[in-house]
Amino acid sequence: MAKLWQVSKLIRSKNAGPFELTFDVIFKDQATYEKVRDAGVLNRDWFAKTYRLAPEVVSIIHYDAASAIKITIPRPAISGDVDDTDVFGGQQYGPLVDLDVP
Repeated sequence: MAKLWQVSKLIRSKNAGPFELTFDVIFKDQATYEKVRDAGVLNRDWFAKTYRLAPEVVSIIHYDAASAIKITIPRPAISGDVDDTDVFGGQQYGPLVDLDVP
């Protein structure tokens, strides 16, 4: 089994406004994207468990034309708040990198 970093050309997280984080996973080719998409390893339950959220607040969108998966979750702290440790949301993708994928 491969790791997500091995089959993707981009894995990133960033702010989607001050209240949400978005994760983008763009795959190297359409066939690999479809294989990972169809396996369902990037799913609400995994994100909810990993980021300590309720599954119903996780939004997952598959962009077939771009061979990409976009996931949006609420930020744990509002961007720029005193409790925020990552104001741009750019360091939140870490758990995705070593995710096992088919």
